[in-house]
Amino acid sequence: MRVIAGKCRSLPLKTVPGMNTRPTTDRTKETLFNMLQPYLADCRFLDLFSGSGGIGIEALSRGASYCCFVEQNRQALNCIRENLKFTKLESQAKVIGAEVMQALDRLEGDPVFDCIFMDPPYRRELEKKVLERIRTASFVGRDTLIVVEASLDTDFSYLEEMGYEIIKEKKYKTNGHFFLRRLEGEIEE
Repeated sequence: MRVIAGKCRSLPLKTVPGMNTRPTTDRTKETLFNMLQPYLADCRFLDLFSGSGGIGIEALSRGASYCCFVEQNRQALNCIRENLKFTKLESQAKVIGAEVMQALDRLEGDPVFDCIFMDPPYRRELEKKVLERIRTASFVGRDTLIVVEASLDTDFSYLEEMGYEIIKEKKYKTNGHFFLRRLEGEIEE
């Protein structure tokens, strides 16, 4: 795994050994960031279920001003910290070692994130739980872009009822990226 573009282009990143994480392939990451690029300049980025930190580090490399990484696996946390040190991006990052719901509680009151990315374990409905939790969070604003990486069979039929809409999606062989925004009436600012 490596950084695809930006100021850290081509730098190799460590990954967690084993099958506990699924690093996003370079090709998929490149496609994702081609779609995200217009949102990245000086953005505040939140990387949930960070794994080894490849997505958040790519965002920082491509112009995000800040990234908060959330991961509970100790090996993955060590990978994130080592990758941030190696890429010299530590000063632009915060790493929270906690279960995602606990981390979201800790983030309450923080400034609004411009982009929230999540890649939870598939088929556990964790994306639904996170979306429920953040729908009234102080750190999610009118223009916050939420990107969910999920298996193609993930049920998103609840989104409108929960106050979200899919504004764009990109499907691959077995998974996809789903770009969401909160519906206008759901925002309490």
